[in-house]
Amino acid sequence: MRFAIILLVILAVACSAGSMVTQEQSYAWYAQHYSERTAAVILALHLDDAFHSWWFIVICAFLCLNLLLCNITRLPQLLRRYHNGRDSETALSSPGDVSASGIPDPEMAFHALRMPPPAACSTAGGKKALYSSKNRFGMFGAWICHLGILLLIAGFALGQITQEQYSAYGVPGQSKVLANTDLIVTIDDFRVGLREDDTVEQYTSDITVRRISDGESRSASVSVNHPATLFGMKFYQNSTGWAARVRVLENEELLQEETVCAGEYIRVKDKPDLVIYFNAFYPDLVMTNGMPSTASGSLNNPAYLYSVYYQEQVIGMNVLMPDEVLTIDDYTVSFSDPQPYTLLQVKKDSFTFLALIGGLLTMAGLFLAFYIQPTAVWAVCEDDGTWVFSGSSRKGGPLFREQFLLALSGLQAGITEQ
Repeated sequence: MRFAIILLVILAVACSAGSMVTQEQSYAWYAQHYSERTAAVILALHLDDAFHSWWFIVICAFLCLNLLLCNITRLPQLLRRYHNGRDSETALSSPGDVSASGIPDPEMAFHALRMPPPAACSTAGGKKALYSSKNRFGMFGAWICHLGILLLIAGFALGQITQEQYSAYGVPGQSKVLANTDLIVTIDDFRVGLREDDTVEQYTSDITVRRISDGESRSASVSVNHPATLFGMKFYQNSTGWAARVRVLENEELLQEETVCAGEYIRVKDKPDLVIYFNAFYPDLVMTNGMPSTASGSLNNPAYLYSVYYQEQVIGMNVLMPDEVLTIDDYTVSFSDPQPYTLLQVKKDSFTFLALIGGLLTMAGLFLAFYIQPTAVWAVCEDDGTWVFSGSSRKGGPLFREQFLLALSGLQAGITEQ
């Protein structure tokens, strides 16, 4: 147990470190936001991907092994206690936690204590006795809870190690191949639900996913807090943004036309070194201290922020209004038709079921540990024909004594509390 506590402290520190450091960034990013020395330390300790690092896996493995061995070593003792709960001989040789004497009718007493019908037995001295027990399975509460925690940790750790995660985004009508998969995601429709005060209530995407290998397709609606499962992957409604139609003309003739999401770029077809980058869209443009921002989400004064690259060097950046065009030598670029796009998060975790089982077992174990009270009650017949009742409980001793005395208060001539 001491070793388990040490491991839990180490695990908490490791999780804190992983939470404080932004994950999965490059050395240049860490050097820019911290310092070159700190960036080197982050990469050397694998803090850039803490929850997949070898040391995090080792900590989880040791904790799982510790919990497993603790459960294994405790199981024989628990089984002996469980079987001893049915053994009247052990109970009759014990004074119990509380006792009451002068009970004339043992059957009424067992009923008052809400015990199962007793079994007849005898004491070592040959006296007639009765014995009953209930809720013996409650003594497995802590054991089952620990087993559930073990499965929770194992399910989470294995899920983090093997999890596949992708993203898909676009406007209705667009199709995207999920990287490194056999699936194509098509955005059939995207709706933004508004409340009466024009605030967003819900984002909903209608999607169709097709498997390339056999052509099988499945459709579903995905909204915030309502993911869909298709082909073993879960699709989550993650966020939204703005897209626009970008037209490129060469000598006043249409060269290309594409729908581009903010954060994407297009290469001019016959001049690939020339790149048009769509930085951001402002539905209701206002300039604050020379910087563009939006006053609202309504299309009152739309504007497009763009950058132009040539041979990977920035040659221009500005805000373009809908009635304006960008001219670069023989090329004319314009932005139009702003519309929201949807961003879907796609995950595949093969060990979710293990974490689910672990969570259910943990809850069941806590219920057994706190609410199921293993209890044994026995009665011994005295020479005058009255009965002496005794009882014990492995959990909640004071509460059990109170319930015992209250139940027999009207049946006995005297009470003795041990």
